[in-house]
Amino acid sequence: MDDLKVTLGGRDILHGISLQVRPGEVVAICGPNGAGKSTLLRAALGEVPAQGRVTLNGQDLRQGKPQALARLRAVLPQDTQAAFPFTVAEIVAMGQDAGDFAPEPGLVRRALAEVGLDHLADASIQTLSGGERQRAHLARALAQVWQPVGPQGARWLFLDEPVASLDLGHQLFVMRLMRRYADAGGGVVAVMHDLNLTAMFADRIAFVIGGRIAACGPPDAVLDPGLLERAYGCRIAMNTAPASGPWFVPQAAQAG
Repeated sequence: MDDLKVTLGGRDILHGISLQVRPGEVVAICGPNGAGKSTLLRAALGEVPAQGRVTLNGQDLRQGKPQALARLRAVLPQDTQAAFPFTVAEIVAMGQDAGDFAPEPGLVRRALAEVGLDHLADASIQTLSGGERQRAHLARALAQVWQPVGPQGARWLFLDEPVASLDLGHQLFVMRLMRRYADAGGGVVAVMHDLNLTAMFADRIAFVIGGRIAACGPPDAVLDPGLLERAYGCRIAMNTAPASGPWFVPQAAQAG
């Protein structure tokens, strides 16, 4: 994406953001509430009007047809509500049908197994907990772009707060899934709030403050106490755990 600018309701949200994401990477978009993280993701997907240029595998998104783009990238919003009592398997099948893998037998069950929900395939999506529903929609996205690399190059996962509704064990489960997808040649872009998980799994962080990228790079370069204190308005206790990058203790944060 190059020089993205977004104005919504007469208010400037993004102020000329440029960011390059490469296949094989997990790139996390981080920052405080209201910084423009989700708007940046939506602008990159063409979901909100934006000035600037966005390409995916060299293809201009404004010129791409929805059916063709659906074969290259899948999207997990912050929260997706189903208006009808579809089964979990039916929800995942919608993703499968949108991508290149509609004829592949058994894919729905395999995608559900990837997120640990194969035992709930026949349950109504409306009966699931918030965390289970989030994982079901992640399985839908996976089924859409099942193979990380295809004839047109890398496939992509765009995820908006993918672990927000999950317990600690499932947070790690999903982050490892994202890491495996990128390591297999796909690309992952995720809006993240948890800086510890981000430091553990992301290759790069684009840290957004006030609609601008304040810093972009590897976690140990971006997660600077001064930047974080400016972003969150409190003093941050920062340390380093062996072989896992920077980590943060929310209990030690002090009001600014």
